Amino acid sequence: QVQLVESGGGLVQAGGSVRLSCAASGSIFNINAMGWYRQAPGKQRELVALITRGGSTNYATSVKGRFTISRDNAKNTVYLQMNSLKPEDTAVYYCNAESSLYYYWGQGTQVTVSS
Repeated sequence: QVQLVESGGGLVQAGGSVRLSCAASGSIFNINAMGWYRQAPGKQRELVALITRGGSTNYATSVKGRFTISRDNAKNTVYLQMNSLKPEDTAVYYCNAESSLYYYWGQGTQVTVSS
């Protein structure tokens, strides 16, 4: 089993920056990739960014050039650096870990961007 704990969310002004952290524990050797998803009010959960074991990254078009996903393997932690934030980035952000059989989820952290 894998446990994921997010931190770093909060209130930020438009144009500001926030860094989210996701610490993984448990059977982390089964993880093939980790990423960040978000869900805004009235919308479906969407992929924001993904990083694989090999370090390849993928980003949603809406955040590419503004957000950066990174990892610290020694700390079993994945980060999402969020720059140039816009009000439409307001959402609950969820950390995700993928194994061959299951997706694991953190409890989510709220990011609110005010204009």
